Amino acid sequence: MKVIVDNKIPYIKQAIERIAGEVVYASGNEFTPTLVKDADALIIRTRTHCNRKLLEGSRVRFIATATIGFDHIDTEYCREAGITWTNAPGCNSASVAQYVQSSLLLLQLLKEKNPAEMTIGIVGVGNVGSKVAQVAHDLGMKVLLNDLPREEKEGSAALTPLQTLAKFTPPQTFPKFTPLQTLAEECDVITFHVPLYKEGKYKTFHLADDAFFHSLKRRPVIINTARGEVIATDALLEALDTGLISDAIIDVWENEPDINLTLLNKVFIGTPHIAGYSADGKANATRMSLDALCRYFGIHTSYRIIPPEPTNPIVTASTQAEAYLQMYDPRKDCDALRAQPELFEKLRGNYPLRREKEAYQIQLRPSATNSSMTFG
Repeated sequence: MKVIVDNKIPYIKQAIERIAGEVVYASGNEFTPTLVKDADALIIRTRTHCNRKLLEGSRVRFIATATIGFDHIDTEYCREAGITWTNAPGCNSASVAQYVQSSLLLLQLLKEKNPAEMTIGIVGVGNVGSKVAQVAHDLGMKVLLNDLPREEKEGSAALTPLQTLAKFTPPQTFPKFTPLQTLAEECDVITFHVPLYKEGKYKTFHLADDAFFHSLKRRPVIINTARGEVIATDALLEALDTGLISDAIIDVWENEPDINLTLLNKVFIGTPHIAGYSADGKANATRMSLDALCRYFGIHTSYRIIPPEPTNPIVTASTQAEAYLQMYDPRKDCDALRAQPELFEKLRGNYPLRREKEAYQIQLRPSATNSSMTFG
């Protein structure tokens, strides 16, 4: 069996070479019809567009994308061609939640926005959105949830995972799914965690457009870690310039890697599509891709995907908030991108993978009990 693998997928080399007889590594944008023609399977990231142009005439039977999103796969063509594909839903959900958590802490630290006095609206309540809701609750925020597909499938009165699975102290009764217009009217922060659908009933392309921004009532902070095309860049720029929103935190951009530099320099935090790039999330995605490959081809081979331990696993700080920012501070990634935006793809492709907070132990100094930034 011959497998073509994106060479930026971490922790895969030793495992895949135990599974496949022939493995070829290539950059995501170097997958060509000639390269994949005699391959049985592809393991890719978002930079490889799997469509008729790439796949027609090849012997590819299986595609695994080591990502949550799959809008780079022409699923209809794959169905017609008999090609099975799989993605890695939820693989980096904790990593994205960590990114949002640190960003909210920076809003408190630098912009004096107290989470306990704020309402957050979460658009898209899947694996990622649910974890972001937990983070927001831990910060003391009121949480509103918007997910039209889930609401239509489960009913507007459906209990959310937060109500049924989580045990919060103090308890919070989470609302039913809330219309997007209500989020626009009541929220101080609105964060997007939806897949990109360019057409159809649940279209999310330019979900945040000029009309959306003009419907906002509370000058919220906008966060996008989903897909760049979910927000219309020109409308976002106008909203920043006219004060319809107070700030923006943007990890994903239209036209990556050729991003809008004016927007980069106006946002509170701008990073090169790395919100989900923790070592743990990448390990999860690699494991899920290889497990799917083995299931499809009926391969029974043992392997382990383990991210490296952090250099300093014990974090000493005065508050939990300070500790979490020591574990991950998005300002570093923002500074790097602003210094060399032309290196967007390099900064993303060679990102020094961080560990999620579960990999650390926190030791709080005695003064921590007196800090307003301590939370559960």
